[in-house]
Amino acid sequence: MTIDTPIGTIEAHFDITEHDGAISGVGRTDKESVPFYDVVADGNQLKWLQDVTTPMKLTLKFDVTVDGETMTGTSKAGFLPASKLQGSRSSTQ
Repeated sequence: MTIDTPIGTIEAHFDITEHDGAISGVGRTDKESVPFYDVVADGNQLKWLQDVTTPMKLTLKFDVTVDGETMTGTSKAGFLPASKLQGSRSSTQ
């Protein structure tokens, strides 16, 4: 996943799982790994929050659309403008 933020492009990996109808996940960069919370799935739309500390302490609000093997959408941090994101499913091997 790449996120085009006001401070530059961030490369991140999202591990998203579903167990008994509940979706959870963890977002990872080379600096930190943080869990999702308040996850909501509606059809091919997925929304969640994450509290990050790098590059600064922020709560990120993700709103994405999953289409086959790809994911597009936005990540919003407080008063900052929404950042576009895009990515694709990778092998779990």
